[in-house]
Amino acid sequence: MKKIATLSLLLILASTHLFAQQEKSLQQEKSNELKINAFNLIVFKAIDLSYERLIDEESSYGASLLFTLGNDEIFDYIREYSVAPYYRRYFSKGYAKGFFVEGFGMLNGYKDNFHYDSNSNSYTEEKYTDFALGISIGGKFVSKKGFVVDIYTGIGRNLFNSDESFIDVVTRGGITLGYRF
Repeated sequence: MKKIATLSLLLILASTHLFAQQEKSLQQEKSNELKINAFNLIVFKAIDLSYERLIDEESSYGASLLFTLGNDEIFDYIREYSVAPYYRRYFSKGYAKGFFVEGFGMLNGYKDNFHYDSNSNSYTEEKYTDFALGISIGGKFVSKKGFVVDIYTGIGRNLFNSDESFIDVVTRGGITLGYRF
């Protein structure tokens, strides 16, 4: 009986030690990420920088700052800037990587290059600032050395200036490259 009690005690202590080591390794995970959106830089001539803080293996929060580098006459309107805080929930076995769903808010300023002014019978440039709420989906891939790639897309709705402008919907997405530290 004494041998069974001693063996049981040893098994409990060993499993507690293993659990503590696993918990310690999760806490030692790198929890900060800095990223740049390569897609927006190439396609829209815009700098889109992001910082993300990992809360645990299933969730994180962050913010993205976008500003354009110049006018692009291909599009009727151009977002001049946006600040987008977000929260992500991950659904994979890895530590804050794999498939995710994101909720975001976006303060965005844009200009309408081709706004028709009926009073002067001409086109003028109009500027707007608005705030949107939206949702995104995507995937995150992380290398063993900490290199990060996000691929995501999302859509949101501006909440305030829908009467004044035709920009009711905002998009968020791209391919970001970064580093987890």
